[in-house]
Amino acid sequence: MEMSADMSKGVNKGASKVEPVDRAADSTREVVVGMLFVGLLFFILGFVTWLNGSLVPFLKIVCGLNNFQALWVTFAFYIAYTVMALPSAAVLSRIGYKRGMTLGLGIMGAGALLFIPAAQTTHYELFLAALFTLATGMTLMQTAINPYIVCIGARESAAMRISIMGLFNKGAGVVVPLVFSSLMLADIDSFSHTALASLEPAAREAMRATLATRLVFPYACMAGVLFLIMVFIHFSNLREIPAETDGVDAQVERTGVLQFPQLVLGAMALFCYVGVEVIAGDTISLYGHELNVASFGVLTSYTMVCMVIGYLVGVVAIPRYLSQQRALVLSAVVGIVFTIGVATGSTQSHGISQALLGWSGVPLVPDTVMCLALLGLANAMVWPAIWPLALQGLGRYTASGSAVLVMAIAGGAVMPLLYGRLSDLATPREAYWLMLPCYALILWYAASGHKLRRWRRATPA
Repeated sequence: MEMSADMSKGVNKGASKVEPVDRAADSTREVVVGMLFVGLLFFILGFVTWLNGSLVPFLKIVCGLNNFQALWVTFAFYIAYTVMALPSAAVLSRIGYKRGMTLGLGIMGAGALLFIPAAQTTHYELFLAALFTLATGMTLMQTAINPYIVCIGARESAAMRISIMGLFNKGAGVVVPLVFSSLMLADIDSFSHTALASLEPAAREAMRATLATRLVFPYACMAGVLFLIMVFIHFSNLREIPAETDGVDAQVERTGVLQFPQLVLGAMALFCYVGVEVIAGDTISLYGHELNVASFGVLTSYTMVCMVIGYLVGVVAIPRYLSQQRALVLSAVVGIVFTIGVATGSTQSHGISQALLGWSGVPLVPDTVMCLALLGLANAMVWPAIWPLALQGLGRYTASGSAVLVMAIAGGAVMPLLYGRLSDLATPREAYWLMLPCYALILWYAASGHKLRRWRRATPA
């Protein structure tokens, strides 16, 4: 699939009315202001994204689903990134980054409003349509804000800036399950599978409908906040960034953005990364429920806390102590170790969480669940490290390259769904072996894949 250079040229066209960022003059202030605005948007993205971890078991109860069916929540949400990434790049090529962010917030607000009729009817398909609409707006936002944060300052410190954005994103992920659990999962035991199975069909459906209506008020509030921030961003002084024009030769003009191996392989690594990140964040509540963990509704927060710690390490260490490439290698190795821990760890012992969390007073969890949460630590620096490595040298193809990388977020749609099928066919714990080859591919990209600058051609006989 070849992408037109007009996309990235058009971003410059959309930005032509705004004075480009001058990195030499008052660049520090502009970077800080830009990061504050984009940090707010990353918090919003995190808030909406990490609702899914609590929404999956909630809708499993409301709609009477198995694991595979419940994980269509993640599929409907993340597949939008693949379907809408190229249209988002085309939109950005015409209206620029700032107006793209504004439009993305508006679409997200419309998606939040769709949850109201979905909750009132308990139609699972309508919930999925609402999630797809939400994610469509987020795709436009992601396509704009990731290259924005990469290009707003020095390239060698891009992973550090993305790590700071990750603190906003995953910080929201820590808060969301706690809020959702307090608002939505109160007295959830009365809606357990056993309790519902004992009721007559009409009474069972009535209880599920009652539970579903708990979604109406929070999502109405979310829509209002999204529209309010949309207006705020629209009238803000957030500066545009110009399209890059260097680093592209005539051959690339003819063959398109897929000429760049570092980009294509980076997209593959991101596909695997997003898949394992969503599995670690969105299935941990389901897994905890299977193991009868009392605090299963807040388990996503455990993963998010680990990710926040990982992002803090990235902010401090990159590039001062760790290069982006070495951070990626370390993340992949740690991911492999904890994946083995998830698949082979004890479901009875609480030793790991006792050692790490015993001092804090938070509920302890089995070792295998704690290893799943600790994958957040491994995953934290993967996204910040891959983006600058994959976009290196793309020049005016940066906007189109960003769209390709955003499409890789489809890993969050495909991999959890595959996990759900495997968990129904085997066991939820055995299904976590799926993550091992994903971390192996990320390790290869970190070690050598990102260095490739041209595809090898067959030698004529």
